[in-house]
Amino acid sequence: MPASGLRQLVSLAMPPGEEFLAAFDAAWNAGHAVLPLDPHAPPAAHEQLLAAMRPDEPVDVDVALIIATSGSTGEPKGAQLSRAAIEASGRATHARIGCEPDDVWLACLPWHHIGGLQVMLRARLLGIPLVVHERFDVERFAAVDATLTSLVPTQLTRLLEAGVDLSRFRAILLGGAAAPVELVERARASGANVVTTYGMSETAGGCVYDGTPLNGVEVRTLDDGRLALRGPMLMSGYRLRPDLTAQALVDGWLVTNDLGHVSADGRVVVAGRADDVIISGGENVAADAVADVVRRHPGIRDAAVVGVPDDRWGQRVVALVVGRVELEELRDWCSRSLPRAALPRQVVVLDELPQLPSGKLDRLAARRLAGAG
Repeated sequence: MPASGLRQLVSLAMPPGEEFLAAFDAAWNAGHAVLPLDPHAPPAAHEQLLAAMRPDEPVDVDVALIIATSGSTGEPKGAQLSRAAIEASGRATHARIGCEPDDVWLACLPWHHIGGLQVMLRARLLGIPLVVHERFDVERFAAVDATLTSLVPTQLTRLLEAGVDLSRFRAILLGGAAAPVELVERARASGANVVTTYGMSETAGGCVYDGTPLNGVEVRTLDDGRLALRGPMLMSGYRLRPDLTAQALVDGWLVTNDLGHVSADGRVVVAGRADDVIISGGENVAADAVADVVRRHPGIRDAAVVGVPDDRWGQRVVALVVGRVELEELRDWCSRSLPRAALPRQVVVLDELPQLPSGKLDRLAARRLAGAG
């Protein structure tokens, strides 16, 4: 540990692999904190992030890892995680999915996001062999000898479309974005043991598996419908942003922007994001709930829903779809399960949805494609 009691912040802009691991170990062994950067991001993106994280300023003594997170809003934030939080997350994961003598973790997600980095951290925590793929590749994935992995829905979709045998994996953690029910059911029907996960950088990754909180995790619903989380894997705050920290951490609870509830049997149900609520004609429309219905249309392979400014409605509901469907046909389909205010008023047909490197929807790009400027 540095004599000052404060850690330096070491940024690593390297792809997953031995070079990253060596640099990571060197930083941690010297008592410093690590900030992983997207190795494929343009220099301007690195400059923006480093300007916000300010590596020249010391890091608090209990901070071991800072994960940059901005969702799709564009403003960089750094979730500060201690080694204790990281280890609590890793041990809780293995307590839930178990740990067999012949287990091998496969890392095929980017390491500048918590979902990808945690695969490496979990494996090393318990001394489990680790196979690293710098980039996700269907053919290479199909040939790998591993038993545990983490995927995002887009990757799982590609593997199923390619007919890859997923039954040989003892567990496949699925997170990073809301997974369509049909995708999970299809994967499980093929023999894959898919474990859906809910969590974020601020919780050191997934902390609710298949709707059930991991050991030590508490979940409750606030008066405004947002979920709040508490447990040993929570971040200590946002790097150099006490204002944002005060909003996010309240009396030991992490206040999320996710709407949901805890059912009578203790299962956590996530209904969508509070900041994805579209106000159209004075009615609140949950974009994710509409997207779930749109995805079930037989002519649509994937979809997202956003709100864009509209002179008449305040915001209009826009469906971005991968597939082919006419607006009136889609409105008729959605009217079977959604109120009138939630029916799409515009359809944008795409070859694929815009995504962030983490596999989540790039909402800024989606709104631009929908005509929001």
